[in-house]
Amino acid sequence: MVRLNPWRGQKKEPTPDNFFVKFWGVRGSIACAGPEVQRYGGNTSCLEIMCGERRLVFDGGTGLRYLGDYIVSQGQSDIDVFLTHSHIDHVVGLPFFSPLFREDTTCRIWSGHLDGDMGTHEAIGGLMNAPLFPVAPEIFRAKVEYMDFEAGDTLEPHSGIVIRTAPLNHPNGAVGYRVEYGGKSIAYVTDTEHREGGLDQAILGLIDKADIFIYDATYTDEEYPASRGYGHSTWQEGVRLADAASAGLYVAFHHDPSHDDDFMDQVARDLSAVRPNSVVAKEGETLTP
Repeated sequence: MVRLNPWRGQKKEPTPDNFFVKFWGVRGSIACAGPEVQRYGGNTSCLEIMCGERRLVFDGGTGLRYLGDYIVSQGQSDIDVFLTHSHIDHVVGLPFFSPLFREDTTCRIWSGHLDGDMGTHEAIGGLMNAPLFPVAPEIFRAKVEYMDFEAGDTLEPHSGIVIRTAPLNHPNGAVGYRVEYGGKSIAYVTDTEHREGGLDQAILGLIDKADIFIYDATYTDEEYPASRGYGHSTWQEGVRLADAASAGLYVAFHHDPSHDDDFMDQVARDLSAVRPNSVVAKEGETLTP
């Protein structure tokens, strides 16, 4: 495992042969700021997965604004954005994603959680619509393609990249992803509520022997009963899933906004004690299988 800081002063991009994930937003529900969250970060969900020279973006939380500026600085003009779902904390960064305002850019936005009730374009249009937002998606200058699929589909967005998907247990639906490239895999499973009385079989299938498993660890087992039905899980359930699926590195993700750095330090200690091959996600870090 390699852990780097990819955007606070790093000048050199990892080599094109690498397969890695960068965290641009690790917080859940609402962004938070202040000295008490500086070490883990306060931006909401946004990941970047590099597959050779292809850059895949997962979720469009507030971290997406910083990633967009970085993408522009790298001169990339062909981008894929995959949404787990369209709750506000996961899409609020889209209107501020700078590549969308460049005429030389093509951006495909994928979603598979809408169950035919509407399409990806309509969902984003609802976000960028009066009286909630002053301008519509038509302000984008890039060539934007809205890609609809069904949770459970297998996607092949580019040569050599396979993305397997599964439905998650979340209000209004959500999608889990498994990115396979170069014989390795990274699974991204967030905004899901564990099924009491047994492990979620859809998730187990998605994360089977995954090299990196990123999971919705919003609560602790002790906190969960007070938030039952909100659509989130615990770091302890992530351990149980990781062990049952023989996953590699387990990453606790989607931190509750009430959990400050001291709280997350304790989670990191508790997690390491029960499963050493595990980490708590930090904004700005890179993990390589």
